[in-house]
Amino acid sequence: MKTPKKLNLANLPTPLEQVTYNGRKFFIKRDDYTGLDFSGNKIRKLEYLLHQAKQSRADIIFTCGGEQSNHCRATASAAARLRIKTRLFLWGKDSTNPEGNLFLSKLYGAEISFLNKKNYLNVNNIMIEEREKLKKQNKNVYVIPEGGSTTLGILGYISFIDELMIQTDLKKTEGILCAAGTGGTAAGMLIGAALNKLKLKVYAVNVLYSKEEIRRKILYLTEGCIADYKLNISIDESNLIILDGYSNEGYKNITGNKLKLINDFARSTGILLDPAYTGKAFCAYNENFLTKGKGRKVIFLHTGGMFGAFAKRKKYVRNM
Repeated sequence: MKTPKKLNLANLPTPLEQVTYNGRKFFIKRDDYTGLDFSGNKIRKLEYLLHQAKQSRADIIFTCGGEQSNHCRATASAAARLRIKTRLFLWGKDSTNPEGNLFLSKLYGAEISFLNKKNYLNVNNIMIEEREKLKKQNKNVYVIPEGGSTTLGILGYISFIDELMIQTDLKKTEGILCAAGTGGTAAGMLIGAALNKLKLKVYAVNVLYSKEEIRRKILYLTEGCIADYKLNISIDESNLIILDGYSNEGYKNITGNKLKLINDFARSTGILLDPAYTGKAFCAYNENFLTKGKGRKVIFLHTGGMFGAFAKRKKYVRNM
């Protein structure tokens, strides 16, 4: 495929490491090492999106997420590097003592508008309305949807498959497991696998939406990307497997038993997992693959998010 241009912001390729946990070996793709303050999977998408923002001569970038959004913090960080202002529309409340991602978003100079849960459901329209107000002041606003999950943004995870193919024989790999918030990472991997004619399962652990909604979002993104870039492929929908039930406590919360596993994993491997994404994804990975001796067949994708752990540090400590 003819790939659109992008910025070179990420430290690539990220390592593929063999890790041992509870006596079982498995492979972990360390996308927490992409750089830009450990921006994780977000920066692969932002390389494309921010290139387009620069080309459009954006004065300010709008994007949205929870108050501990990894994507919003990564956008604020990358935009600061490019000397472009950011405005974040966050689901949550302000704090006089911000922690984790919220602290960093403020540190990078982002303007923040806080929304309650009801208003956040209408966040896309809110961003469009605010963009129109600034347009009347001759300000050019570039809007990035939640998670950077657009047909342009997911190109970062199409090229991810090419990168991974150099590091390991994916024809001998059953699948890749990742957390799924807005679905862009999983969508990109599905397309990347199809372009390379790989029979690769993508196991998406939904942490935000319902099982049906996240599946619809992922497939909608793949169909849109195929159409936008005229890709001569089709997606085998059976290659997308949604692992459900690992975020029943809600996106912003995490249960004590999951934290105990995260803490034990950190002590055993020196690898930190966050409470919203990778921690829940690893619980699914451990239950469905690692304890069954399938770690060598299914790669665990560490998508970053470490700063979310600091916002929940008291809960981490209680479950040590």
